[in-house]
Amino acid sequence: METSTNGSNGQSQAADPHVQEVIRSAERELHELLERRAELMKRIGTIKQTLAGLANIFGDGVLSDQLLSLLDRKSASRQPGFTRACRVVLMDAKKPLGARLVCQALQQRFPDVLERHKDPIASVTTVLNRLADYGEARCSLDASGRRVWKWIAEPGDSADLLLAGDDQFFKQQAGKRQ
Repeated sequence: METSTNGSNGQSQAADPHVQEVIRSAERELHELLERRAELMKRIGTIKQTLAGLANIFGDGVLSDQLLSLLDRKSASRQPGFTRACRVVLMDAKKPLGARLVCQALQQRFPDVLERHKDPIASVTTVLNRLADYGEARCSLDASGRRVWKWIAEPGDSADLLLAGDDQFFKQQAGKRQ
């Protein structure tokens, strides 16, 4: 028989089977929701890359102000936050980047963001690891054994096809709607 400690008075008591069932049910649901969140983050990444690819090809004018803001492409009166700036750099990268390359890209695109950090590489590494934890980026090792991060897009996703200039993207999208 399982026992637990009552938090209010420290007494040991038998765990109620109904309570245990509620806990198991909540745990199952939490795992399912976390899986769905990871899938949604991947899909959001794919859609953002597709929109960024279209804007790169046809110009930012094809996107609404709201979309430009969501993609962090609209110039704002203030610089985007550190995490958002790292997302933009990773999303726009053509290949996986190490923390040092992300710092260089941040220095070029968002120099004010780096000024607030005593150790920019450590800060960037922390953010990149968080993005990987969120399911937005994937961490791997490059040929020299250094960690690199890549914005996650679904395998064979529309952004990769679009950026490759392949009209298969449009065929895929048409097939999904039928």
